[in-house]
Amino acid sequence: MCGIFGYCNFLKEKDRKEILEILCTGLARQEYRGYDSAGLGIDGDKTNEIVFFKEVGKVAGLRQRIAESTIDTTKTVISQVSIAHTRWATHGPPSVANCHPLRSDVNNEFIVVHNGIVTNAIALRQVLQKRGFKFESDTDTEAVAILTKYVYDSRPDKRMTFTALVKTVLKELEGSFALVFKSIHFPNEIVTARRGSPLLIGVKTDKKLKVDFLDVEFAGAEADTKAESLAVPTSPTSRLAPPSLPKVSRRRSRNFMSEDGMPQPIEFFIASDASAIVEHTKRVLYLEDDDIAHIAEGQLHIHRLRRDESGKAETPAIRNIETLEIEIAEIMKGKFDHFMQKEIYEQPESVVNTMRGRMNFDDYKITLGGLRAYLHIMRRGRRIVFCACGTSYHSALATRAIFEELTEIPVSVELASDFLDRKTPIFRDDICVFVSQSGETADTILALRYCLERGALCVGVVNTVGSTISRETHCGIHINAGPEVGVASTKAYTSQYIALMLMALQLSEDRISFTERRNQIIDGLRALPAQIKSVLENDKSLRELANSLLANSRSLLLMGRGYQHATCLEGALKIKEISYMHSEGILAGELKHGPLALIDENMPVIIIMTQDSLYPKVQSAFEQITARKAHPIVVCNEGDTGIKAGVKTIRVPRTVDCLQGLLNIIPLQLLSYHLAIKNGFDVDFPRNFQSRPSK
Repeated sequence: MCGIFGYCNFLKEKDRKEILEILCTGLARQEYRGYDSAGLGIDGDKTNEIVFFKEVGKVAGLRQRIAESTIDTTKTVISQVSIAHTRWATHGPPSVANCHPLRSDVNNEFIVVHNGIVTNAIALRQVLQKRGFKFESDTDTEAVAILTKYVYDSRPDKRMTFTALVKTVLKELEGSFALVFKSIHFPNEIVTARRGSPLLIGVKTDKKLKVDFLDVEFAGAEADTKAESLAVPTSPTSRLAPPSLPKVSRRRSRNFMSEDGMPQPIEFFIASDASAIVEHTKRVLYLEDDDIAHIAEGQLHIHRLRRDESGKAETPAIRNIETLEIEIAEIMKGKFDHFMQKEIYEQPESVVNTMRGRMNFDDYKITLGGLRAYLHIMRRGRRIVFCACGTSYHSALATRAIFEELTEIPVSVELASDFLDRKTPIFRDDICVFVSQSGETADTILALRYCLERGALCVGVVNTVGSTISRETHCGIHINAGPEVGVASTKAYTSQYIALMLMALQLSEDRISFTERRNQIIDGLRALPAQIKSVLENDKSLRELANSLLANSRSLLLMGRGYQHATCLEGALKIKEISYMHSEGILAGELKHGPLALIDENMPVIIIMTQDSLYPKVQSAFEQITARKAHPIVVCNEGDTGIKAGVKTIRVPRTVDCLQGLLNIIPLQLLSYHLAIKNGFDVDFPRNFQSRPSK
């Protein structure tokens, strides 16, 4: 998906070389999101001049384009704004013409970068073309830039403020987006807006910030120039409201003045992801849907685009300035060759982080603070509905059986997009659980809002603190897997799996009849990190397997049963998205209903045959495929003597049946990695990949 980065400095001297480096590094930190081109726009040497650098390919190519240019990189400025972007193509192929920033006209009166999709862009384009405007690209973003110019030109006698102008434009847009606007008519100003796509702003000052919040300006609010005390919000729906706030004037909360009351040098960093900001500052502000942020003269104003005709403010009246918990070292590759490899090898630590502070292995107690106040409601629910996409969907599918066993509540697992298409019936006594690594998955957010409207209890399971799903759900769990630095989400799967397992265990703690089963699972969780390490020690043999048996294959079937069906689906997803090999996860019980027709001596098969209650049934599937001359690779437990001699095996430690999938997925992750490397693919930048709202 696209990556946005913007940089503003006020009363802070910077030369153009440093500004360009900040922009390129900001884009490079978001490379894991996947993209096909990159570009940026900065102020030129002449008045009202904007200079663009655009390149199809990686950020390294953009750096090269800048190095080859004749631009004066020694010029210094004390105040400026500049914007940059990595594009993941949706409207139009990867090309310099389609690369962001997109401009409104040849004079560059307005330029825009965008993450998301404007769904009514075709209609807007037709209207603007009838009014004589020319389009240079195939993108939906260009329609936004030209519409901004059209609105600006339509009122020559009464010029609007930059914020009012953007508000007018946003009211005409449909879809999801994060937008950043820059204009020659409003020098050294920048306006950002968000609806459905993530956006945050980092704040950096030489001195400590005097306040740690900003008040939100709602439509019809009094003028900025009037000093007014900021009351402490007392509404129980104001989830971001701190327990107490000093009475600070509006101007001071926005101006970030120093202790002596004078404006101080300040830098603002705008990004789609915190990983692009953390090396500059850890003080960030997360924008919410329909927030509009205006930065000018060292001031940051947050406005609301009121779409509710009733005029009610449904969001908190402040935005907290929060402190990032991640470190720069966490988003670097370190000793590893690729981010995906790093994530795979970090899983022994990431699963510990998911359990840390929540598990008391000595007393067999689990404490999920984010659910504590709602446990009694969850235990009385008529059904549990999981809603997710991709890898998150597979983690929910992997834990469905243990939820049904321990809670004795019916459980369904839904793909968010299909859930919305069907307009699935949801009732007030349903428990709806939304699983998302980023907390910004567009379809999952729409499903969440659908369920909120119907009065269901909504629970979030996310990794990103401050994300949309974490804010809009009633309660939830942060999986604490650390920052996502690779597109493959390998850590996310195992950490989500464990977080959901903890939820199931917590919900069942009032049932004495399940005590033995719960204790067995908790003991299994305690041994899990060491067992994952032992699986990783087999990396060399898995690399050899990828280089020999599977290297020249065009397709691959993975089959399993029970808890391992989700393992097969997730393994197949990793192989297809990273190594571009067609792969399919098959429920072994459905083998006779079609898939068996694919089996012959030329079809590679991986069958998961670890020892659980369904072991005899999977053995039957093994016999069926070998009878048709298949030569399957068997994922089995260490010490299993039931495997025939001569069969190629991948051995993993044995654990509790409901946790076995956590160990079985590790070899499949490693196989997908080695297959991609063998075929010369860049595992950190797979083609055509998208996991969150994109442009």
